[in-house]
Amino acid sequence: MKKLLYNANQIVTFTGNSAIKGESMNMPTIIKNGCVLIDGDKIQAVFTKDEINEYPTENVPRIDCMGKTITAGYVDSHTHFVFGGYREQEFIDRLSGATYMEIMNKGGGIINTVNATRQSSQKQLIRSGLKALEQYLSFGVTTIEGKSGYGLDIETELKQIDTMRQLEQLQPIQIARTYMGAHATPPEFRTTDEYVEYMIDTVLPIIKERTDVQFVDCFCEKNVFSVDQCIRLLLKAKQLGLDIKMHAEEIECLGGSGIASRMGATSVEHLLHIDDKNIVELSHGNTIAVLLPCTAFSLREQYAPARDLIDNGVAVALGTDFNPGSCYSNSIPLLIALATLQTNMTVAETLCALTINGACAIKRGDIIGTIEKGKQADLLIHDMPSIDFLAYNFCINHVQTVIIKGQIVHHAN
Repeated sequence: MKKLLYNANQIVTFTGNSAIKGESMNMPTIIKNGCVLIDGDKIQAVFTKDEINEYPTENVPRIDCMGKTITAGYVDSHTHFVFGGYREQEFIDRLSGATYMEIMNKGGGIINTVNATRQSSQKQLIRSGLKALEQYLSFGVTTIEGKSGYGLDIETELKQIDTMRQLEQLQPIQIARTYMGAHATPPEFRTTDEYVEYMIDTVLPIIKERTDVQFVDCFCEKNVFSVDQCIRLLLKAKQLGLDIKMHAEEIECLGGSGIASRMGATSVEHLLHIDDKNIVELSHGNTIAVLLPCTAFSLREQYAPARDLIDNGVAVALGTDFNPGSCYSNSIPLLIALATLQTNMTVAETLCALTINGACAIKRGDIIGTIEKGKQADLLIHDMPSIDFLAYNFCINHVQTVIIKGQIVHHAN
């Protein structure tokens, strides 16, 4: 079925199927008095109100977007949204001065969530996952990446992945799935090396046989997984035909980001403490830097150097990092506020990071992320006159209508 979004104050989009780098991140196409013609689940045409007679729009149902702004749907390219339990006491402990790694080294942190997730039924995980996705939808997220990593044993890791697959069938947000067994070392293993070998020999071949997992990720950090351990794991993943990602330079700069780039990782994530050498390394490749300012905010850490990364020609995407420990928030308005006010990204760069670059960070840039003929009709109608209001009227949810695959799936009164 066709529908026409017409008379928008602005349509703001980027173009193409590839991640956008450098100053091009600040150069969107802006169409005033714009219209988008949808045919089924695809965008058929994008044009101005003055050109409307050139397109077959007679008798097509219309949505008047006067005074509003249309963008592509948001892509949250880094989350851990399927988990059991909460860790509110750890947050309170951090407010009292404890660090994330101090809590983790005392047996808290990720392992607390592992225990709770192992004890959770799939029905419980689906219920909590649906709640999170309903919130995401209201914020304009049309595609999301979800990581496992709160099971560490094969049974619970697969339970998380199966939960994400079922959630995709129960609601409209599209979910890219990532295996992240290398999130922490479970207590049943004597050493981290032993656990890495278990993942390489036993788990990755099982993950490979599934058709619903695309990525393998690992937490490269001091006292978590070493650079060498991550290399071994990711090399095996690549040999099996899986795409790779890496958490790197979150607490200390170990150089994982540069190595991930040389290995051809799709993305490298966090980067709070990345140094100039590794920024240059990233600039020489096509690995996308996924920045997570809500996590820095929650941990009261320094923010990733978005300005340096962009100015050096690195493609930057943004994610919420929604999880029960270091960032219990999936607020896109907060993410936008922190990106613009704290990391010095422009509004246009922030939109680029949340649309086409986010799509490319999960290898879907050829399908979603821009408003162009032939792309999937994942669109947002914002109740604001220009894109600048995303930052100017900060921490406010401006999303009025969410369209996924050409269907209205959310409308705020």
